[in-house]
Amino acid sequence: MTFNGNWKIDRNDNYEKFMEKMGINVVKRKLAAHDNLKITIQQDGNKFAVKETSNFRNLEIDFTLGVTFEYSLADGTELSGSWNIEGDMMKGIFNRKDNGKQLTTTRIVQGDELIQSYNYEGVDAKRIFKRD
Repeated sequence: MTFNGNWKIDRNDNYEKFMEKMGINVVKRKLAAHDNLKITIQQDGNKFAVKETSNFRNLEIDFTLGVTFEYSLADGTELSGSWNIEGDMMKGIFNRKDNGKQLTTTRIVQGDELIQSYNYEGVDAKRIFKRD
């Protein structure tokens, strides 16, 4: 249950370029870079409950590892995909519903940080969270 806990955004790495590649407009990119995102993760076996709270929205997601589910990003982009565990990392493979392109997301805990990494069309980005 390594991922369990409350996490608060601390910093971003290449996040603006990632959002630009995703097609998110400049106003939304500027706002998202300062969204004050907090994530609460609770794992029970293969089931996860994730709560996201930010300046723009509150969202609760329940999913089971390996089971496909639907998800909408804060900008409204709709995705379909699933999370799995690979070693000490969570890995999500999602396909955009609008263009079929793949978004890969990973989460790994290192010390008191949750590092959430993204890859879309060759652009990598990270959001680093601290335990809250």
